[in-house]
Amino acid sequence: MGFKFQKLDIPGVMLVEPQILKDGRGFFAEIFKTTEFAGISGPFVQVNHSKSSKNVLRGLHFQRNPMAQAKLVRVLEGEVFDVAVDIRKKSPFYGKYVSMKLDSLSMKMLYIPEGFAHGFLVLSDTAQVEYFCTNVYSPSDERGIIYNDPFLKIDWPVKNPVLSAKDMKYSGFDKADSNF
Repeated sequence: MGFKFQKLDIPGVMLVEPQILKDGRGFFAEIFKTTEFAGISGPFVQVNHSKSSKNVLRGLHFQRNPMAQAKLVRVLEGEVFDVAVDIRKKSPFYGKYVSMKLDSLSMKMLYIPEGFAHGFLVLSDTAQVEYFCTNVYSPSDERGIIYNDPFLKIDWPVKNPVLSAKDMKYSGFDKADSNF
């Protein structure tokens, strides 16, 4: 079938568009195929699925090495504003981010390599998000950055999102416990 891979403003982060075959019965699409994703970090070893209400913001999350995760993010229901922040200290894009809307209708996905913090904000009434990860969840390596850090200047489409207690406690970008 095939995929379109669009490079974004930060090298390594890509928009992935699957080919969708539609007819009167519905649709069919391949979501992942090792032969098409050559050169992308892998293999995927864990798949996460979340459901959230409008204005819920999850993030900005990452895992430290050696448990770092690359992610392939897709929306199964609804629409989200998705963000990837470069936390690789030697990167020329350190502290920069890419953002985009992902939705269940277009089925476009965002590939985020290791060395990035990730978060998303739900724009629709509800959203279900699925992400394939290249490493398992490791609570002792999990870290985060507060979503509204003034250094990052992320232009979130909602000014007062709903956050978890854990996400509210994260510090700013300059204090992020990153080892990339």
